[in-house]
Amino acid sequence: MNHAIASLSWPEVSARRMERSSLSAPSPQAGSAEIVSALCGAHAQVLSAAELAVALRIEGATRSDVRTDLWDRRQVVKTYGPRGTVHLLTTADLPMWIGAFSSIPQSPSPFPKDVRMTEDQTEQVVAAIGKSLESAELTIDELTDAVVEATGPWAGDLVMEAFQGKWPRWRQAMTLAAHRGVLCFAPNRGRKVTYTNPLRYLSGISPLDGPTAQARLVQKYLHAYGPATPQNFAQWLNAPRGWAGNLFRSLAGEIQEVDFEGTTAWINAGDTTAPADTPRGLRLLPYFDAYVVAAQPRSLLYPGRAAERALTPSGQAGNYPVLMVDGTVAGVWHQRRSGRRIHVTVEPLKPLSAAQLAELDEQVERVATVLEGKPELTIGTVSVGGHA
Repeated sequence: MNHAIASLSWPEVSARRMERSSLSAPSPQAGSAEIVSALCGAHAQVLSAAELAVALRIEGATRSDVRTDLWDRRQVVKTYGPRGTVHLLTTADLPMWIGAFSSIPQSPSPFPKDVRMTEDQTEQVVAAIGKSLESAELTIDELTDAVVEATGPWAGDLVMEAFQGKWPRWRQAMTLAAHRGVLCFAPNRGRKVTYTNPLRYLSGISPLDGPTAQARLVQKYLHAYGPATPQNFAQWLNAPRGWAGNLFRSLAGEIQEVDFEGTTAWINAGDTTAPADTPRGLRLLPYFDAYVVAAQPRSLLYPGRAAERALTPSGQAGNYPVLMVDGTVAGVWHQRRSGRRIHVTVEPLKPLSAAQLAELDEQVERVATVLEGKPELTIGTVSVGGHA
């Protein structure tokens, strides 16, 4: 006997996701850790953008609050997260992330044969990184010395192509070391980046086993960004599609199929509710905001000209800060700091009404408050290109 599956429309899904991402309204009680956990991580390649993304979602918060939770209270960790890119993750979620990352099939090495390390060398390097950072905060040069001393001169061979010159061979294992839970960022020492071992902050808590961690990650992802397909999940993680498909099949009973605008997608079992109201209002989201990177399908989130203006030619999201209107991308924006002055330029793709212009003023004021500056708004063309 065939049972009709639940159906969710784009306005319903958009409203669900925005509410769960604290974009419908800033949360009056959440802290940085709760927001970062709800987002399944905040992209932090540009740390100031991550600070803005998190603080905008918390009533009255500023970038200083996020920094305190990151560097002083250690409730948030800066490390290599989904897609191997720098993210803020919560310390409490690290056992899940480490367990999941450690059990996702590894992609083939992108490096030439003469640059690659053997499996044994890679394991030696990861162990040396973890041991060297056990009770220390080291710069990249100090960590290089420690790894080479523990493993051998081969680890220090300058063979990796870098922005200006070459990096030592061992550095190709940094993301793996982070995903194994033995490397994360520590506070800068002056202008120098430092690293430490996040296990220092876990008080003896062990990572979850692979299957448990993977199941929990799927459930968190679907809560935030469902309905979604295994392919969406694989793209978000930069993991093999076949593996993601098998993982979703293994969770039968814990997740369920729904009809989402004519396609089959998945949500957590029983999680079919949606807010009564469709999304309303303006939001300014920074570079690589988790919402615009993870929410699919992009054809609905970036309708019409928004795709041309706010996505890269290859369809990548996040490279431009975006103006969202009523739940969809409707423009781009840019901010430039000059002392205390925050110069904000917003380029809407359609003319804004008087009420929308008033709300835009409020949003720009909020951005400036988070960044601890004074706002200055210009509505016009954003001439700055996308972030690499």
